[in-house]
Amino acid sequence: MHMKTLLILLVLALATIFALVCVLLTRGRAPSTCQYQPLEQEDTGDGQSLVFADLTPEEMVQVVPAKAEVLRFLDGGGARPPREALAVLYFGNQPDPNITEYVVGPLPTPAYHRDVTVQKYRWKVPYHRRPMLGSEYEQVGAFLEKVAFAAAPTFLEEVFEYDSTNVAFQTTVPHGLRSGDRKSWFVVFQNVSGFFVHPVGLEVLVDHSSLDISQWAVSRVFYNGQYYRDMVQLESAYVQGRISVQKVRKAPRDGDFSSMKPRAPSAALFPLQYEPQGPRYSVRNNHVLFQAWSFAFGMSVNTGLRLFDVRHKGERVAYEISVQEALSVYSSNCPGGMSTRYMDGSFGIGRYTSPLVRGVDCPYSATYIDTHSLSETLRPSKRKASLCIFEQNLGSPLRRHYSNLQSFYYGGLVNSALVIRSIATVGNHDYVWDFIFYQNGAIEGKVQATGYASSSFLHGDGLRYGNRVWEHTLGTIRTHSINYKVDLDVGGVKNSLVAHDMAFEMVRAPWSPEQQIERPRLTKKVLDTEDQAAFRLQSKMPRYIYFAANSKNKWGHQRGYRIQITSFAGDHVPEASSMERAISWARYQLAVTRRKEEEPTSTSIYNQNDPWTPTVAFADFINNETITNEDLVAWITTGFLHIPHSEDIPNTVTVGNSVGFLLRPYNYYDLDPSIYSHDGVFFTSEQDFTACEINPIACLPKTASCLPNFPPFTFDGFQNISRL
Repeated sequence: MHMKTLLILLVLALATIFALVCVLLTRGRAPSTCQYQPLEQEDTGDGQSLVFADLTPEEMVQVVPAKAEVLRFLDGGGARPPREALAVLYFGNQPDPNITEYVVGPLPTPAYHRDVTVQKYRWKVPYHRRPMLGSEYEQVGAFLEKVAFAAAPTFLEEVFEYDSTNVAFQTTVPHGLRSGDRKSWFVVFQNVSGFFVHPVGLEVLVDHSSLDISQWAVSRVFYNGQYYRDMVQLESAYVQGRISVQKVRKAPRDGDFSSMKPRAPSAALFPLQYEPQGPRYSVRNNHVLFQAWSFAFGMSVNTGLRLFDVRHKGERVAYEISVQEALSVYSSNCPGGMSTRYMDGSFGIGRYTSPLVRGVDCPYSATYIDTHSLSETLRPSKRKASLCIFEQNLGSPLRRHYSNLQSFYYGGLVNSALVIRSIATVGNHDYVWDFIFYQNGAIEGKVQATGYASSSFLHGDGLRYGNRVWEHTLGTIRTHSINYKVDLDVGGVKNSLVAHDMAFEMVRAPWSPEQQIERPRLTKKVLDTEDQAAFRLQSKMPRYIYFAANSKNKWGHQRGYRIQITSFAGDHVPEASSMERAISWARYQLAVTRRKEEEPTSTSIYNQNDPWTPTVAFADFINNETITNEDLVAWITTGFLHIPHSEDIPNTVTVGNSVGFLLRPYNYYDLDPSIYSHDGVFFTSEQDFTACEINPIACLPKTASCLPNFPPFTFDGFQNISRL
């Protein structure tokens, strides 16, 4: 070997050794783990938030007070209201079947119960209004298989290769066309993953109104655009060759095009967020503290996530903020689709709250909380990690200014907010429910829609009612409407409703009278009555509308909180409809009424199955009562029109499907309260903006050069799942 070659090899070897040593020194050692302690904030509530706490599993096995009584306890040193449970019982096996609601208390050792049905609804609730239980769905499923389908064996075998396991059903609501009906269309799909977009063209109308199952019957059958008296007539027509058959390609069990299995292999991990010095919020029982915010939270089995006693800087802003209802009105040229109006509260938005997947549904390091419900059984069910709380850096400034005139400086504040979230999966829809707390005193209520787009079989003039999204699949048009209750207490319980807006006025220029100027001016109006404060869905509403307190800020303005709605709702069901009163809350984008204990919710779980005689009609709340200097409630409706399209396959994304509202301080403070945030960044051109004492962000490598102390990944979402 030549000496020159030997020297070259030696140099390369030394370089390689040096590189390996560098790698070992810089990357070979195990990364350090972030060491931090959970935030210790003083909870001055002394357990007061427990007055709003959901029932514990123990209390559920053993078995919400008035606002004035609660406020006396919270603010006036009054006695703690007794904890009571609402028990809803279906009495079917008796001469007069009915639904009865009892208040049971006091917990944890009940000693009394009282019937409150008539007090709440003014009359007894008829039995036919009851929501369908799991047992009834099972009974209808057995009827379809053993009675209805047994009458058309040749048709089912030759057209669908039916084997009693390869079809799935989706029911429609309301159950019929008039009060007292209990007749449901059952739409047939292939029983595969994402079955909602695999219709086969067969729909069966079952009359299950009788309490005697042997009296149930098929009232009508629909197949590929044609109606038949029953399955017997369908079978006869098929055998005689009088049916136009549309054979649907048999899908694999994973659903093929409807499968949510990724079509690409895993690559670099998506970004994660974490708290470099630990969480800056605390959760104790059902009470949350975050910077200047505090609130209590709960989970209604019917309506889902709700907040109580929301305070900013120690002063109550809202007594209650809660979801009321999620409505979907469908269309189609198939009977099941055209008759569907889902009122998800009757199924249970809280009941169907999903276990959350760490790192996807919520940030990996979020605080996860279990929720409990008691429905259809004598034992409560637990949904592990079905509610999450986290602080989120939204990746943008809450406010900022870069000064390059006269003086040179930068001032900014990161938009970091606290989020409390639950996700409900009701049938094909998944709703992501958020309440978000900002550092400037604003609160946002937001819902994002995802899940599967339920569909109809494509035939005839189907494209009048949606878009074709697969070979035989029509993505049918539908509206989504979400109703919230917002019980604001701005500077006290007594508030008024004030509207501010703008109008152009023509004026002559004072310095040049021969010229005119179009000048915007501020318009002001106090809305004195409930009728004035009820704004129809598509009508023009004042751009600034706010709850005004009796107190004023430093500058002489009434302190207020503004309601700002984000919505692109479809049209409301015509008021001439026989069922419209049951969903009359959806007439209004905003309605403000006097708060009444006898008007706690905008709807009822019983409205779904008898919308023609609604148990609660929100329109009756609006009766022109004065709303000046009263305890007021805002009922907010937000929503969107969904016309499914090919990008809704396999299922719908949340992007662009987010609606909600903001509650924003309006002259409530003397200046923006976020100026007192510890997160502010400010430096001038004369300062060393890399110095830690000037700019904490510049010290990030020193404070965050460690791995987050993430808990182990766990998920219990598939335990105790109902197989209905």
